Amino acid sequence: MAVVLSLVVKTWIAQAFFIPSGSMEDTLQVGDRVMVSKLHTRFGDVNRGDIVVFKDPGNWLPPAQAVESRNELVGKVQAALTFVGLLPDPADEHLIKRVIGVGGDHVVCCDAENRITVNGAPIEEPYVHPGDAASQMTFDITVPHGRVWVMGDHRSDSQDSRYHPRNGDGIEGSVPLDLVIGRSVATVWPLSSFGTLSNYPQVFAHVPAP
Repeated sequence: MAVVLSLVVKTWIAQAFFIPSGSMEDTLQVGDRVMVSKLHTRFGDVNRGDIVVFKDPGNWLPPAQAVESRNELVGKVQAALTFVGLLPDPADEHLIKRVIGVGGDHVVCCDAENRITVNGAPIEEPYVHPGDAASQMTFDITVPHGRVWVMGDHRSDSQDSRYHPRNGDGIEGSVPLDLVIGRSVATVWPLSSFGTLSNYPQVFAHVPAP
């Protein structure tokens, strides 16, 4: 019964994910575990500022390699806990980034004060890694409907939407909503980092509709 309940939770409600890189520093650190709510995407909208986990849209990640435990028993226990969603899968092909633009948004880098603008409104981003610019590369994109434009908080160390708009129409750089697993709502490990994750609604409160 417990296994069935765990599978239901993993499939429909929430799932743990492992942070493998520094692309979301200082918000998230390498090795952190986050809890991702799937209810936000099943029954609500994906909003600007949300930290989302999504499946690789295509060639954003190198090929995943499974990590085997040196201890056979420990490896089996880890595999079982991963299967029911109590441990994150270190070999799955998911990414975690912050949503900067939603369908129809015109996202530009940057204005005269080196701020990203969304639908003409500049945004102040307190979550960006200290010392980083809003972006190390310029872009001018309109996000296609049914997709989101995502960027890591550690802008100088994040391979995100900025690096994939090859034809300039936003399709290859943006992420289809059907690939979004859910919204990251809390850091659950290590305990020293335990706490909720903010989507900073005040940052985007003044952004007009597209």
